[in-house]
Amino acid sequence: MDKLAAKNIDEKFCSECGSKIKSKAEICPQCGVRQIGQNATINFGQVAPNGKSKMAAALLAFFLGGFGIHKFYLGQVGQGILYLLFCWTLIPAFIAFIEFILYLTMNDETFNQKYGHA
Repeated sequence: MDKLAAKNIDEKFCSECGSKIKSKAEICPQCGVRQIGQNATINFGQVAPNGKSKMAAALLAFFLGGFGIHKFYLGQVGQGILYLLFCWTLIPAFIAFIEFILYLTMNDETFNQKYGHA
């Protein structure tokens, strides 16, 4: 019956079970599924538990990626040294540009799993 009732202005329907929930709710109290709305925005200010920022890593990859600065920032010192050793070939710059795009398109959970550990 709850699924067929009209929703108020401050309510929405759960994307999984169809129950009426508050429009600001992130998780449905009925089924426990995280809600993804049409007005969801990308939050570039999200910081991993170890203090690393996805946006900072992306900007470092774009501007200084040819020298591997983003690798040092993310704690991957060995890869950063490889980038420095081969920076004269411009291959690290090309790879860093691809990583820049990957960082921007990566969701926060994936970034935290890969780079969020201490």
